[in-house]
Amino acid sequence: MVSSTVEKRLIALLVAVHVLLGVVYAIKTPLFEAGDELWHYPMVRHLADGNALPVQVFDPAQAGPWKQQASQPPLYYYLVAGLTFWIDASDMEEVRWLNPHVDNGIITTDGNINLVVHDPDVSQWRSTALAVRIGRLFSVALGAGTVLLTWGIGRKSVPKRPDIALGAAGMVAFLPMFLFVSGAVNNDNLIMMLAALALFLMVRMVQKTQDTGATVSQVVLLGVVIGAAALSKLSGIGLAALGLGSIFMAQWSVRRRERAVWPAIGRTILDTIWRFLILLIPVALIVGWWYVRNMQLYGDWRGWSAFFAVLGQRAHPATLAQLWDERFGFMMSYWGLFGGVNVPMSGWIYRVLNGLLVVGLLGFAVFVVREMVRFYREWRTDHSGLSIGAVAGGMLDFVERYFGLVACLLWTGAVVYGIIDWATTTWSSQGRLVFSALSAEMILLATGLAGLFSYRSGRWIMGAVVGFLFVVAALAPFVWIAPAYSAENVTQSAEYMPVNYTFGDVMELTGYHVSTMDAQPGDAVDVTLEWQVLQEMDRDWSVFVHFTDPVTETPAAQRDMFPGQGLLATRLLEPGNTLVNRYHVVIPPTATSPATLALSVGLYDYATGERLQTETGADTVVLDAIQLLSRSGEVPNPTNVNLGDELEIVGYEIDERRVAVGGEVVLTVYIRPIDALDRDYTIFAQLIDPGDNTRWAAFDLPQATTQWSSDTVQTVTLPLHVDPAAPAGVFPLIVGAYTSADGIFENLPIVVDKRITNDNFYQLTQVRIDE
Repeated sequence: MVSSTVEKRLIALLVAVHVLLGVVYAIKTPLFEAGDELWHYPMVRHLADGNALPVQVFDPAQAGPWKQQASQPPLYYYLVAGLTFWIDASDMEEVRWLNPHVDNGIITTDGNINLVVHDPDVSQWRSTALAVRIGRLFSVALGAGTVLLTWGIGRKSVPKRPDIALGAAGMVAFLPMFLFVSGAVNNDNLIMMLAALALFLMVRMVQKTQDTGATVSQVVLLGVVIGAAALSKLSGIGLAALGLGSIFMAQWSVRRRERAVWPAIGRTILDTIWRFLILLIPVALIVGWWYVRNMQLYGDWRGWSAFFAVLGQRAHPATLAQLWDERFGFMMSYWGLFGGVNVPMSGWIYRVLNGLLVVGLLGFAVFVVREMVRFYREWRTDHSGLSIGAVAGGMLDFVERYFGLVACLLWTGAVVYGIIDWATTTWSSQGRLVFSALSAEMILLATGLAGLFSYRSGRWIMGAVVGFLFVVAALAPFVWIAPAYSAENVTQSAEYMPVNYTFGDVMELTGYHVSTMDAQPGDAVDVTLEWQVLQEMDRDWSVFVHFTDPVTETPAAQRDMFPGQGLLATRLLEPGNTLVNRYHVVIPPTATSPATLALSVGLYDYATGERLQTETGADTVVLDAIQLLSRSGEVPNPTNVNLGDELEIVGYEIDERRVAVGGEVVLTVYIRPIDALDRDYTIFAQLIDPGDNTRWAAFDLPQATTQWSSDTVQTVTLPLHVDPAAPAGVFPLIVGAYTSADGIFENLPIVVDKRITNDNFYQLTQVRIDE
């Protein structure tokens, strides 16, 4: 067994290396590219300027730079504001230069993952940048506290196994996502540390009060920590319930020596009640005002109504099966998914870590069964009878012996339950959201991985796991994070086609390459463009790459972004700069085929919509054309549109996609039931104005869908007569299905990758209406 001196040196080493890596993450991660830091820091700056807490509005467009974070408990923001109030951060909006095209939460192959544009002339250690760096370093310090407390909890939970305590602390210290969050301005850092501190105090209270029970000072201190945790993040209030249980077990450790079990339990309950009431006093004093404020402003004590209004919600609550299907993305953001949840590590790393998790869960289950059997055998030697009272006392004795692990399990379960409840309502199904219980989770995982083995074997197992995490964590800032924000030119193709088009005398398109000249609906085409900068620019011009539909004269597919794979605003470019950028353009799976799609390119101002013109006065240039070939299938335009897991559109056909006012468009959809249906649906199609949802053509056709067989594709013809008052223009053609039982209309939602979306219709194509 390792000596206490060596153990303390090892934990000191783990904390020191964690701090070093945390500082590396804090420096290597560009400003505002650390998850929600983009919205957390404006809250800090608002308070640092002496302002009152902002009132969350229910309109996302008017929510302010902090977005939904104004609904978060504010303790972390006040603390960082206290550290940075002396800094002049009036340049925040210049440093926080938003990328309007960012693929937030989407892993792409052609970049455009940066949340903000980074001006190389902005100092990294002055004004706003300095304030953010100080906030990040404060978060690193909180992370170090979490690592140390994880060891403390583990040491008291499994006192004879220092390998488990050190292993759990090491896994926390070197978990790449934890390091990434620790190196960011993010309130998760405070709740992680305070939750770990609360768990530590609870476990210590149960272990150290076997003669006196929980003292008033211990209860008050625990209440202060729980109150602070609740004022850091909503999940912190859940610690109060665990505090109640810990007080009960502390009192049971005193009363358990009494001869009669039931009277002892009764007195334990009475002892617990008044101590718990004392615990609630500091909790109420610290966080109570926040809940009252939420009730006054939003009508609910949690403030979720305003939070959801800004963040957005699922159209329909997710089922457990749907959440299970989201597990891979959830676990990626648990182990390490950086940036705006769009910078991944290598895929094999996630597979290894997921495998370790499965092994650890199974190992912990076996460990629990083994310890229960051992305890039962010991208990039976002292108890000849099996009365209900004796069994109840024995169960409490078991919980007391393993209270640290029980507390970790309960807290983990509470946080996981909370995120399930949260994710059924919102789209924020991210693994880092269960980090409130990270210390507890890693203690349980370490126990599952090493607890079944001897100390000698366990330390090698823990050493291997921690070592693996350390290597991955040390590589991440240099291999995955920093390179993702490097605006290097892509390699030119040998088949590069030279051209010469000048836009507004400021940018010249000098060449292009198309990865393929034949594609099918659902395919992706890579387009590479070479630009020369002719003059300095005072506006931010975005590049658009369109594959234009020859019938509607609108984009059938497009990709828009700033130059440099989204990293360079044109205001930062200098004359003589050469840019070679790639655009990964995905053809919609419902694109009408066969067709010839023109490759069109240009530049525009995202804020105003204004386009730069060429020397000939055109605002776009046509470089080439690709052939959009039809996919083979039994029906025209094969597709896969899931309507509420009830119906599936497998193809469609349209007689005309260009029609005069007052004319007719005939749409034929090929549709089948996914399974036997117990209700009849009406199939509808509409030409709508995307601006105000005016229906310029519509047709609804009731169908006896209860009589349909899932083996047979049905043909449904929908003639749409265009309103004579319809304006000229291009309009989406949407389809869907609804039922109107008992006069209540219920549309089927669109399901994509087993996710129920917010849409209850699907756009198949577009139709141009001529005067």
